[in-house]
Amino acid sequence: MTADFFSQLRRPLTVGERIVLPVATEPLSRSRVLVTLATYNEIENLPDLVSDILVVLPSAEILVVDDNSPDGTGRWCDVKAAEDIRVHCFHREKKLGLGTAILAGLRHALDQGYEYVINMDADYSHHPVYLPALLCEMEEKGARKFDVMIGSRYIQGGGIQGWPIGRHVMSKGVNLYSRWLLRLSVRDCSGGFRCYRTRMFQKLDWDLVQSVGYAFQEEFLWHLKRSGARIGELPVLFVNRRKGESKIDVREAASALWVIGRLGLTTWLGI
Repeated sequence: MTADFFSQLRRPLTVGERIVLPVATEPLSRSRVLVTLATYNEIENLPDLVSDILVVLPSAEILVVDDNSPDGTGRWCDVKAAEDIRVHCFHREKKLGLGTAILAGLRHALDQGYEYVINMDADYSHHPVYLPALLCEMEEKGARKFDVMIGSRYIQGGGIQGWPIGRHVMSKGVNLYSRWLLRLSVRDCSGGFRCYRTRMFQKLDWDLVQSVGYAFQEEFLWHLKRSGARIGELPVLFVNRRKGESKIDVREAASALWVIGRLGLTTWLGI
């Protein structure tokens, strides 16, 4: 895969040389890999995103977890799944929260025997160009290297494009808050672009995961760390959505801070 190839993707990267493109061949091609996408009203983004994921990782499969989107996202997914055996769709009866949608995808990956599961946003904020690199970083010379690889906005080489200053301040504040309270060493605790080794899920008590919204990312990372997971970061460029509407609101943000604070109390008290 060359720069010319990636330039033909529908959302080419435009922030120059600090972005490192992935390796030239599909990694870990013999491993079963599932890419999960939680959706609510993403019909403007999902068709192109699914197509580009399958170009970059042709042997992977995709699971769309749709919360009964009124814009037809779920219906499109059913048609696509009937055409391509690599695409699957799990329909939920209503909007039940981002955290529970991601969790449903991760549990499906474990139950169905996938070795790796990658979660990414469905609005094209997470570019498929990084998928091979996320997988490659999980291994080192055929041996286990990491159990979680985060596509990180906050390490050297990573970044964010298209956010207003207020959202930058809020995101960095939440990450600082999370790292300190939860004693997490990674720089991007809230990012949702992640590759997991499903074997680590066997060590988790799924009933202990309580977050239904955006705090899920920090809480799940916290549980994995307590289970002994090795966590790494790969620099990525996060691009703010250009189609559709953001699902983040003040109530979700406040709920996330409360959940992180509660977990932090548990961490500092050694419970």
